[in-house]
Amino acid sequence: GLLGKNGAGKSTLLKNMTGSLHPTAGTCTINDEPVKDRKPSTLQNLYFIPEQINAPSVKISTFLKMNSPFYLNFSKADFDTILKEFDLITDLKLDQLSHGQQKKVALAFGVATNTQWLLMDEPTNGLDIPSKTSFRRVIGNHLSDDRGVIISTHQIADIEKLIESLVVI
Repeated sequence: GLLGKNGAGKSTLLKNMTGSLHPTAGTCTINDEPVKDRKPSTLQNLYFIPEQINAPSVKISTFLKMNSPFYLNFSKADFDTILKEFDLITDLKLDQLSHGQQKKVALAFGVATNTQWLLMDEPTNGLDIPSKTSFRRVIGNHLSDDRGVIISTHQIADIEKLIESLVVI
């Protein structure tokens, strides 16, 4: 869990960890590789779900075909199971979904990548109460000892049973 006040730097830290921002001092590395270099071998080991989703104007199935090959351990079976858990189908167009539905697709895809690191910034924002319950179930069912998951949130009640360690900024 990654907690802190608004403006404390939680989102900035996550973006530094993905290489989409560069630290002003020090380095962020994954498997001894600086993420700022954005090498495919490094990026294949992490997936970032931002707070705001910029959904393209394509069907979920098309998004899947375009993006899943990049992640060597992507599981279509996991993706389909999670979409079903969230009550979504792949024929829907991403940009026509509500914010909460777009977030569910992003969560399903992110979890299904089976990357070594899954980073999430406010993953439950936009989700209704039943969807937050589904989120906790999905994350709980797909966590493993060889996968690091970092969740930045203000909604500690949404993740308190999922976290083992907590960082407060």
